[in-house]
Amino acid sequence: MNAALAQLAAGRVVAIATESFFGLVADATRADAVDHLLGLKPRGSEKGVPLILPDRASWSSLVNEIPPVAASLADAFWPAGLSLALPVRPGIDPRLSLDGSLAVRLPGTSPAAELARAFGKPLTATSANQPGAPPATRSEQVLGSFPDAVHHGALLVVPGESPGGAPSTLITIHGETLRLVREGAIARSRVEAVLGPLGLHLDGLGGPR
Repeated sequence: MNAALAQLAAGRVVAIATESFFGLVADATRADAVDHLLGLKPRGSEKGVPLILPDRASWSSLVNEIPPVAASLADAFWPAGLSLALPVRPGIDPRLSLDGSLAVRLPGTSPAAELARAFGKPLTATSANQPGAPPATRSEQVLGSFPDAVHHGALLVVPGESPGGAPSTLITIHGETLRLVREGAIARSRVEAVLGPLGLHLDGLGGPR
């Protein structure tokens, strides 16, 4: 853990197990850390970079506001595999957001969650694989995907395994309009069970982010 914390403090990238797959985590509040992340795994303009939170209180520093429906979903499912995308607060690195929205989650039990809490800042959480490759569930797979970055110290890989399974479910929220972008760890039916008493429903189902 100390080596991973030092790597993050230096603005570098760590690969660590989340509650599903290995993720590439870096300090989302530093432009140079995002530079290093995107140097390892470029993200096109059609994609943002999802974040994990050290605690729920840090959510408000990243988005314009947290509407009641978003708070209700967080109450129901966090910490767990539900990413909520809300309009991003001005001043947040624009490379992290997509169409003006920033996707975040409070991660479930995992080494990545422990690291985020210990570091105390929001971290990036894109999957630790080359674009188009399957997500990694073992540290050895990450080492094989980024050998040069590991050799030069740009990437620290925390040994271990992740359980695999489904990625986080992703929902975008604009006012009372909710769109299901990706159904993953949290089933649509479970989300709709929370929304129903609020008089709301989900629209849409797109591809992975």
